[in-house]
Amino acid sequence: MRYALVRPARLDLETFARDAHVHPELVRRLVTLGILDADRDASGRLWFFRDQLAALARVQRLRAGFSLNWAAVGLVCDLLERIAALEAAQRQFAHRRSGVRPWT
Repeated sequence: MRYALVRPARLDLETFARDAHVHPELVRRLVTLGILDADRDASGRLWFFRDQLAALARVQRLRAGFSLNWAAVGLVCDLLERIAALEAAQRQFAHRRSGVRPWT
């Protein structure tokens, strides 16, 4: 189990869009499509964790590199996350089975 030493910093919509170099309306659309994760406060404002900047960069690379539509980008991102989780589980199982602790 992991515990955060400090409260993670959240970014509001405008700051997030500025840091990602995109228009805030694009960010709103990606949240609506479920491609980006955001929290809403009581007034309805969007708040993002910093890891969503990397998710947005991945979305932009997929869209530019493969000319995918937004629905396909969301699907590919979900599949890539699933593959990463399965590979991590496989590595963990292999280390438990061999009895050798990983050096990292």
